[in-house]
Amino acid sequence: MPDLLIELFSEEIPARMQARAREDLKKRVTDGLVEAGLTYRSAGAFSTPRRLVLAVEGLTAESPTTREERKGPRTDAPQAALEGFLRSTGLTREQLEARDDKKGQVWFAVVAKPGRPAAEIVAEVLERTIRDFPWPKSMRWGAGSLRWVRPLHSIICLLSDESGASVVPLEIEGIRAGATTRGHRFMAPDQITVSGFEDYAAKLRRARVMLDPAEREAAIRQEAANLAFARGWEIVPDEGLLSEVAGLVEWPVALMGAIEDRFLSLPPEVLQTSMKEHQKFFSARNPKTGRIEGFVTVANIETPDHGETILKGNQRVLAARLSDAAFFWDNDLREAKAGMQDWAEGLRSVTFQSKLGSQADRIARIAALAREIAPLVGADPDQAEQAARVAKLDLRSAMVGEFPELQGTMGRYYALAAGLPEPVADAARDHYSPLGPSDAVPSAPVSVAVALADKLDTLTGFWAIDEKPTGSKDPFALRRAALGVIRLVLVNGVRVSLSKLFHTFGEVHLDFFFFRQRDEFAESENSLIAAGFDKPNYDQKLKAFEKTQSPEGARFIAALVAMESDLLAFFHDRLKVHLRDQGIRHDIIDAVLNMPGSDDLVLLVNRATALNDVLQTADGTNLLQGLKRAGNILAQAEEKDGVEYSFGADPKFAETDEERSLFAALDKAEPAIREAVRLEDFQAATQGIASLRAPIDAFFEAVQINTDNQITRRNRLNLLSRIREAGRLVADFGRIEG
Repeated sequence: MPDLLIELFSEEIPARMQARAREDLKKRVTDGLVEAGLTYRSAGAFSTPRRLVLAVEGLTAESPTTREERKGPRTDAPQAALEGFLRSTGLTREQLEARDDKKGQVWFAVVAKPGRPAAEIVAEVLERTIRDFPWPKSMRWGAGSLRWVRPLHSIICLLSDESGASVVPLEIEGIRAGATTRGHRFMAPDQITVSGFEDYAAKLRRARVMLDPAEREAAIRQEAANLAFARGWEIVPDEGLLSEVAGLVEWPVALMGAIEDRFLSLPPEVLQTSMKEHQKFFSARNPKTGRIEGFVTVANIETPDHGETILKGNQRVLAARLSDAAFFWDNDLREAKAGMQDWAEGLRSVTFQSKLGSQADRIARIAALAREIAPLVGADPDQAEQAARVAKLDLRSAMVGEFPELQGTMGRYYALAAGLPEPVADAARDHYSPLGPSDAVPSAPVSVAVALADKLDTLTGFWAIDEKPTGSKDPFALRRAALGVIRLVLVNGVRVSLSKLFHTFGEVHLDFFFFRQRDEFAESENSLIAAGFDKPNYDQKLKAFEKTQSPEGARFIAALVAMESDLLAFFHDRLKVHLRDQGIRHDIIDAVLNMPGSDDLVLLVNRATALNDVLQTADGTNLLQGLKRAGNILAQAEEKDGVEYSFGADPKFAETDEERSLFAALDKAEPAIREAVRLEDFQAATQGIASLRAPIDAFFEAVQINTDNQITRRNRLNLLSRIREAGRLVADFGRIEG
C-alpha cells in the first residue's frame, strides 16, 4: 500500500490562515480520495510560512471495481424515454436487460465501473482541491487564472512504496508536479529532491526548516523561557502570539533584549500591547518588581554574530514605538489629572447609535442605572454613579486611540491619576467584563453595578429600537451581553428581578428618547407635560407620549411595551445555553420557568439545579414517571368529563391500604415542601417530592383509577390532583422529557 506526499510550495502564507489551511487541505484531499473508492490508514497535515504539506499513509493502490444496477423505463415506454436512459448509462439497447416488474416488463442496466489506479484519482482530487481551495483571501498572478493565497511556485505529489517513489502526473497552470522542494529561503535555498515523507522531513530539517508548527511553538517557548531564566525574568504567557510567531518562521531563533530604563515607567499593559501588536515580541517580566523589563523576538535565521545586528535593529524600532507610547501616556495623564472634562465633552460628538444618541447620552443613562442597581449588589450608589461617568472617558484618550484593546485598562490608570477612589478606578477597568465565556467575572460591588448597568443599557436600548438578534446575525453582540449579565448575576449571587430592571431601564430610555426628539415634539411639549409626561409613573409617561402622533414615537412605544416579556424570554434562552454546559438540560429549565420568580436568575438556577440533582437518582427517575402518569390520567379524565379535579380528595373514601398510605404521605410531605420552597431550600423541597416515590408507585400498582363506583373514581382523581399539585410546588414536571 503506497504512501502519498503532497507539498504546495508558495510565497509566504499569512500566519493567521495556516491552521485553517492545514485542516482544509487534509479534509478536502482525504474526503475526495474516499469518495473515489480509496482508503487510507492515517493522514497528517503540516505547514510553514512557505508550504502546505499533507502526508497520507497506507493508501490503497487502486479503487475497487463496482457494479451498479439501474432501473429504467418500461419496455413499452416511448422511444425518447429509452434514449434518455441510454444516454445516462452510456450503454446501447443491446446491453439492457428486460425484467418483470409489478407493472410489466422494465429495462435494467448493469453498469460496471472498473477500478482506477491511485495516481489517477490523486491527480484528479488534488487539482480540484487546489483550484477550489477556500482561502479567506486569494490572488492571481501572471497571465493564468489560478488563484492562491500567494503565488504558487511548485507542487510535490509523490506515491511511494517498497519498490520506490513515483511522481503523480499532474500539471496546473504550467506548474508540473515533481519531487523537488527548497529549504530555508536564506540558509538553504537550493533545490532538494525527496523520495517520501520521512526523507522529505529529514532533508528539510537539514535545510533549516521545522515542518511541524507544534514543534516550532515548543522550540520558541523553551528558548524564550531559557533566555528569560538566565536574566531572572519570566515570559508573560501568550498562546495566541506564540501560534502567530510560529507561523512566521521556518527556523525559529529566539533573541532577548532589554527595554530602555526611560520606558519602564509605562504601564506594563502598554509595554506588552505595543510590543505584541507592532513587533510580535514576547514580554519578559521581572517577578521581583512586577514590571515588564525585557522582550524576546524570534528571528527566522541564524547569523554569524548570533543575532546581535537583528537585535539592535529591533531595539531601535522598539524605542521609536515606545517613544510614541510615552508621548501618549504623558499627554493622557495631564488630561486625567485635570479632571478629564475635555474627554467627557468630546464624547458628546461620538455617536453610540443613531437612535440611541451619543456616547455621552449612553454614559448618562448608565450612571443613572448604576445608581439604581448599586443597593442590589451592596455597592455605594455615589461611587457606582461616579464610576459609570468616568468608565468610558478613556475612549477619548490617545493611548486607547492607538490601542483600542486597552480600553478599560487605561481607564483605571486615568481614574487613579484623577484622584478617584480605588473601587471607582477598578470599575472603569472591569465594567466591560465578562467579554466571553472564559473571561473573569468582576466581584467588587461597584464594578458589578457598573458592568450590569452597561450591559443592560445596551440590551434594553437595542430592544427599544427593535434591533434584536435574528438567526445567526447579532451585529451588536447582544447575545454576548446577555450572557455577561447572566454570569455577573449568578457568580455574585445577585438577587434581582430582571423584569423590574427592564421596567426601570425602559423609563430611562423613554426620557432620553423624548429629549433627543424634543424639537419634533416642541409644539406638543406643553400638552405632553399636562398629560403626565413629567410624572414619575412609567405607564403615565407612555400614555402621554402616545399622544404625540409620531410614527417614530409609536414604534418606540410599541417596542418598550413588548420589551419586558420579550427580553426576559431572550434571557431564558441564553440561560439554557449557559446551563447546558453545566449538564442541566433545557427541559429542566422549562420545568421551572413557570414558577414564581422566574425573572430572578439565582432563584431559577437554584430550582433547576436541585431538580436536576434529584432526577439523576433512581428515585427521581421513577418519581418523574409517577408524576407524569398522574398528570396524563387527570388530563384525560378532565377532558372527558368536562370538569377539573382539583379538590375534595377525602381519606374516608379510600378503599385500599395503598390509598391510605398515599394520603398520609401527602399530608406529611406537602407542608414540608411548602416550607422548604418558602425558605428557598430547593434541595429539601425536591427531596420532599422524591420521598413520595414509594407510595405513588404502590398506589399505581394496587389501585384502579377508573372504577365503576363514581364516588371512588372521583376521590381517586382528586387524589391524583394532590400528587400533581405537590409536584407543581417545585416545578412543572409535565415539561420534562422522558
